[in-house]
Amino acid sequence: MTMTGDHNGSRRAFCANTGLVIAALGASGPLSALAQMKNSLTIAYNVDLPSWDPTVGPSAVNPTIQSLYKAVFAQFITQNPDLSLKSDLLTEWGWNADKTQVSMTVRNGAKWHDGTPITAEDVAWSLRRAADPKTGNPIQFLWSKITNIKAVGNKVTADVREYEPALFKWMAFLTGYILPKAYFEKVGAEAFEKKPIGSGPYKVDEFVRGSHVRLSAFKDYFGPKPVFETVVIKFTTDPSSRVAEVESGRSDLTLEIPYEEADRLKAKGFGVSTAPISDIGMIFLTNVEPMTNDKVRKALAMAIDKKALASRLLRGYVRPLETLEAPGYAAYDANIKAPFDPKKAAALMAEAGYSAAKPLKFKVQTTRGFKPKDFEVMQAVVGMWSRIGVQAELEVYEVAKHYELRSQHKLAPAAFYNWGNAIGDPSTSTGFAMFSHSPHSAWKDPKVLDGMIAPLWGEKDEAKRIAGYKAVSKYIADEALVIPLFQYSQTVVYRKGLKFTPHGAGFVVPQAIGQ
Repeated sequence: MTMTGDHNGSRRAFCANTGLVIAALGASGPLSALAQMKNSLTIAYNVDLPSWDPTVGPSAVNPTIQSLYKAVFAQFITQNPDLSLKSDLLTEWGWNADKTQVSMTVRNGAKWHDGTPITAEDVAWSLRRAADPKTGNPIQFLWSKITNIKAVGNKVTADVREYEPALFKWMAFLTGYILPKAYFEKVGAEAFEKKPIGSGPYKVDEFVRGSHVRLSAFKDYFGPKPVFETVVIKFTTDPSSRVAEVESGRSDLTLEIPYEEADRLKAKGFGVSTAPISDIGMIFLTNVEPMTNDKVRKALAMAIDKKALASRLLRGYVRPLETLEAPGYAAYDANIKAPFDPKKAAALMAEAGYSAAKPLKFKVQTTRGFKPKDFEVMQAVVGMWSRIGVQAELEVYEVAKHYELRSQHKLAPAAFYNWGNAIGDPSTSTGFAMFSHSPHSAWKDPKVLDGMIAPLWGEKDEAKRIAGYKAVSKYIADEALVIPLFQYSQTVVYRKGLKFTPHGAGFVVPQAIGQ
């Protein structure tokens, strides 16, 4: 059996700080004091945390909160900043020769936050639980592709029910977390929410929903010890408030602020990172009226000047895209084009029966402050559409509402979203966003599009699989079934004295921050 382990170099080592910290903190005043303490870190985070189980429900497939989960829970496998895989609780993994079985080796000596040892059975149980449709794992259909999962010693083996090309990539991605079998079965799901136990570098000391979470370093963590003994993460959804947090010194670090604010703070001496990440800004189109009219869809896509949005509104910190595959993704194809052509867009709208005198009206949903200038981008898009005979109503919603509506197939005809694809595989971008049976798709095309995507889920020939996804991307672009906008750069701003290394997937994890 060919095995894959951590061949990408050792993890970055951090020195542990040993100073005294405040033993107990309230939900308000003392939190601001933490930002002034040498062995503490305060982060103004851009989203709230709805749930502490990283394997079930809508939160489990929200890329923006994975950084919080990664601080508390170890995964089967994790990633380097360049998105390559490296060991976490698994030290080896791989297929047998004909890819009918998988085998994994579990790290020796790792512990849960309650001090009990992590066993191979914890890994096997986590995989069986993920595959059980009764559990509520939104990626259950993927985990169920392996069966007969067994633990012997520090080894876990399983039979392959259906080949999944990205199986091990998923072990470093959404829902790919290992939970403590004995503790979870003892206390139940409800009690686990109140007192979660993981095996990551930090354990949860206090959680106030809608306010903050306070973490403390886990002394028995199997990996490099984090620099900061105490971490407070404030849920600060308003971007101007995040700017104020870091500028005033109440927080040490923040992220996803407007690019002009990042430039301003950089001039004031703050550390600023604006590295490209694997996130894609996009407009979901739902297969309801008026989007079922192909002339309307194509006109909407052609009317958007992505280059102008990127250069003028987003200060050149984003890269215009034509597909849901970004540079660095396995199936990125620079030859696929979706040109900006407002004259042809207006002509198509006229053919569809709409004009400035007889405008097409529909609702457009967008987040506000979730990504830099997301609302302003969609305001500009609505303005561009108005020039071709569209009168769109812009509605603001929280990203949690987006997940709820998308899972029920109730998104507006057009809805802005940021698609995070940490592993860069086409199945986890184009596949999951566009396949009708995926709970994450807005456009449902069971005849043509599903017919193109379905064979690719289990394609064992990697070159053929990637070529297939490129063909899917071209079809989607030609038919304007979704409107990709651009690949983001992530803004992270931090006080002097901190050391921050950007991650290709946009993870901002406290254990990777030094000083």
